[in-house]
Amino acid sequence: MADNVPLKDYRNFGIIAHIDAGKTTTTERVLFYTGVIHKMGTVDEGNATMDWMAQEQERGITITSANTTCAWKGKKLNIIDTPGHVDFTIEVERSLKVLDGAVVVLCATSGVQSQTETVWRQADRYKVPRIAFINKLDRLGASFERVLGEIRERLGANAVAMQLPDGTEDKFGGLFNLITRKYHIYKNDTGDDIEVTDVPAEWKDKVEEARHEMIERLADADDVIAEKFLEDKEITETEIHAAVRRAVCADKILPVYTGTALRNKGVQLLLDAVVEYLPSPLDVPPVKGTDPNDEEKVMERKADPKEPLSGLVFKVATDPYVGKLFYTRIYSGTLVSGSTVLNSSEGKKERIAKIVVMHSNKQEIVQKASAGEIVALVGLKDTRSGNTICDEKDKILLENMKIPEPVVSMSIEPKTKADADKLGLTLRKFLDEDPSLRVDYDPETAQTIISGMGELHLEIIVDRMKREFNLEADVGRPEVAYKETITQPVKNVEGKFISQTGGRGQYGHVVVNVEPSEKKGSGVEFVNEIKGGAIPREFIKPVEKGFREGALNGVIAGYPVTDIKITLFDGSYHDVDSSELAFQMAAKAALKEALQKGKPVLLEPVMDVELVSPDEFMGAVMGDINTRRAQIVNTGVIGSLKTTRCNVPLAEMFNYVNAIRSLSQGRASFTMEPSYYDTVPQYVTDKIVGSREDKKKEK
Repeated sequence: MADNVPLKDYRNFGIIAHIDAGKTTTTERVLFYTGVIHKMGTVDEGNATMDWMAQEQERGITITSANTTCAWKGKKLNIIDTPGHVDFTIEVERSLKVLDGAVVVLCATSGVQSQTETVWRQADRYKVPRIAFINKLDRLGASFERVLGEIRERLGANAVAMQLPDGTEDKFGGLFNLITRKYHIYKNDTGDDIEVTDVPAEWKDKVEEARHEMIERLADADDVIAEKFLEDKEITETEIHAAVRRAVCADKILPVYTGTALRNKGVQLLLDAVVEYLPSPLDVPPVKGTDPNDEEKVMERKADPKEPLSGLVFKVATDPYVGKLFYTRIYSGTLVSGSTVLNSSEGKKERIAKIVVMHSNKQEIVQKASAGEIVALVGLKDTRSGNTICDEKDKILLENMKIPEPVVSMSIEPKTKADADKLGLTLRKFLDEDPSLRVDYDPETAQTIISGMGELHLEIIVDRMKREFNLEADVGRPEVAYKETITQPVKNVEGKFISQTGGRGQYGHVVVNVEPSEKKGSGVEFVNEIKGGAIPREFIKPVEKGFREGALNGVIAGYPVTDIKITLFDGSYHDVDSSELAFQMAAKAALKEALQKGKPVLLEPVMDVELVSPDEFMGAVMGDINTRRAQIVNTGVIGSLKTTRCNVPLAEMFNYVNAIRSLSQGRASFTMEPSYYDTVPQYVTDKIVGSREDKKKEK
């Protein structure tokens, strides 16, 4: 397939959305209409092609992004179906990092939801051109116009309706194509018998009005159309197609399509839009990177099979038959099976044993892969998610993806001695696969702590340990991943480490200023302002290492320290006794003193929570959420349902699903995602410190 499809005919795109908007069902229909599958599965029945993990089929949600390849109208499509659940946001992040375009699926009833905003921001971060598909038009309370308005208002997108639906809910009959002025009527249940006719007389005015608005919005984004529009000249269909493509590739407009994937209506027209408007690898800017030996030197690689090889390993997965699969986007050059490449992130050579094209969880072996392709590699030893592979002679280091901070942690203890030996190896495998997972050892409680993006994230990890690795473990209650910081600057803090125990001594001395960071979420920032060689250059890195290691345990309750800026400006050394270890220890001592003097506080993750409830239960739901330290942001109405958005500390939201069900007879629902970290009130801090002390005593 790779040999006979030109690069301009590749479309690498993802399907992104809020949980339950219909991404997996839409992908299933795409596979059916492109001939990859001959029977359409559904999420409810647990037989959707892209939800292949046992945990996905049981829960009816997507957990891992699945990759597949198909063809439509002579174009090769590489599709990634991503999860909508916030706990698996890293899957969306890493998919968008390597994709050229995306289809944003929205529910015609629920509209723009909290997770829609999150995936939209992720797509903005990587400047990914998008098309929107308003799905579930057959559902009760569906409204194309309302959701179109929400896209413009809440996402700030220049949304352009490319279609009009003929009715909604059970009266949804067909679709009007605004470019061609044609009416598409679906004649059978599988949606592949479509009659295309002229627009009925009673719809003509409405279609012309919508078409005029489409061209007007397009004129705002494209100069060629603007000129013709202002001169009132006829604009041909070919010119509209070309202008929409230019505007989408430049990320200036969002074409909006509609239909119902479950009832098989509107998916072929969406596919037409994907091949017509989303960019090929040639339409996106060349990928940028740096020289591994010189971070200041910026380099770029064009999407050309003849350029030096560069690729990003964006995901690692374990296959029961093949072993580890390294999902890789090849940006430039050609990769041949059996060849040796350089992992520039780790500085190690890797041999490519096999190259496979993925069809969900099935593989097709190929001999080579070139620029623009997304493939999986087999046989790599030292490569992890986020690493760059490149030509040994022409090195480049591509930018890694943004890894979200974990917000929930739990202790995990093996049940037997045999399990204890397996635990470390098993967790290592999960860490290689999932950059949003953290594993730490708490020396105070002698426990292994796993941290992730939410309760479900950790639950799936524990479940997979049991099923895939036959590892039994006792897990503690999920806990909030608190952090610590300081609230006032501390100047001229000295840290010394002097030891004289016969023979060679140890000497390290640093002087620093430590202050709260201006930018939230910036972690630990280290600034070296040593002048005149007060501390030799070879000891600066050990000093920074000492600060970063010291910041792993704060002074209030031993939580990691964040949002501080450490400026090293003075110190002293001894010609004979100074060592890397001595300066590391001096840095740790200085930081500990600064943290104690800087009025330290605990920080907790605050969640953006969206509540949806029938009117009669909203009072009870609001009464309950207010007891959870909630701050109401806004309220709204979707059909007969009331909505509320609020910020609530994660600590107050554990097991909330049971509470909201019992308050509303199971009819209210909620979604939440991490929003920001905020200071913990003193009375809550006292409770947290007290429970940490109790744990230590138990051990």
